[in-house]
Amino acid sequence: MTLKEFDLLRLLAQNPFRVFTREQLLEKVWGFDYPGDTRTIDVHICSLRRKLENKKGNHNYFIETIRGIGYKFGHKGK
Repeated sequence: MTLKEFDLLRLLAQNPFRVFTREQLLEKVWGFDYPGDTRTIDVHICSLRRKLENKKGNHNYFIETIRGIGYKFGHKGK
């Protein structure tokens, strides 16, 4: 896991069920002056999801996409 992936996961896990926009995640993890695109978040989220899955592809805790808004960390079924 990269440092940015860890920082992103930590932020989401410390704020379970809170929805973050891509812009908020960029600001909190990459800093105010990050010149990149918000799709950077999507790439890191995809990588985190792969790393959080067990070998059968199942996971109890997950990062959920909130369409048109951003992401949240929560427990499956909630």
